Amino acid sequence: MIIFLTLLRREIKRFMKVMVQTVVSPFVTSFLYLLVFGVSLGSQVNDPHGLPYLAFLIPGLVMMSLMNNAFQNTSSSIVTSKFSGDLEDIRVAPITNHQFIWALMIGALIRGSVVGLVTYIVGTGFYSYIQGNFLGVAHPWILFYFVIVGGFIFALMGICIAFWAKTFDQLSAFSAFILLPLTYLGGVFISIKSLHPFWQRVSEWNPLLYLINGLRYGVVGVSDVEIMRAMMVSLIGFVVFYILALWSLKRGSFQRW
Repeated sequence: MIIFLTLLRREIKRFMKVMVQTVVSPFVTSFLYLLVFGVSLGSQVNDPHGLPYLAFLIPGLVMMSLMNNAFQNTSSSIVTSKFSGDLEDIRVAPITNHQFIWALMIGALIRGSVVGLVTYIVGTGFYSYIQGNFLGVAHPWILFYFVIVGGFIFALMGICIAFWAKTFDQLSAFSAFILLPLTYLGGVFISIKSLHPFWQRVSEWNPLLYLINGLRYGVVGVSDVEIMRAMMVSLIGFVVFYILALWSLKRGSFQRW
């Protein structure tokens, strides 16, 4: 366990050393999203659930911040280690593949949770100022479940994509052309119930929809999908990406590019 804990501590220290990138930058991004969409345009958006638009928007931004930062933490860690040769040292160390994956997953979850918490604090500040009351948590255990599972899924996704990517450009392309569109189309800013029935059916194939709505249900108690269905889809996603991450690791992709 010493090597496992050492690797976990390295992952935490790695993102703590760049606090401007990991905490300050998401703080500014969340502030701008809330200012532009929540305050400026919020009064013009009708939420089908009858909630104030800020209450609908904040959980989506929290999950978006959590997922993006969990993905960035593991993917950047592995891609950087490829070029520096650190993965070769880890390969000869007495650490199992499961320990390696869990160390990176937990480190990514901690970073994602910190950024998600910052986003929630900023959002509740806006909500208290606009609405005059505090945005609480409707279902704490469901919120906890989706924070953990959502962070783990995107940490595992980052591991898979990092072993596949041979350059930082490929990693950035995946984030820009696949991950970002799925996030925006997953119900962060609008409810899918306001879409045309055809696009509602299309959106149901987006796995991010279930993570975002699951966390929204944990915070404000409403969701565009059945909560048990969202929990099952997210759990299946965790199992699938864990197997893929383990397979990527066992392929011996430690070679230095």
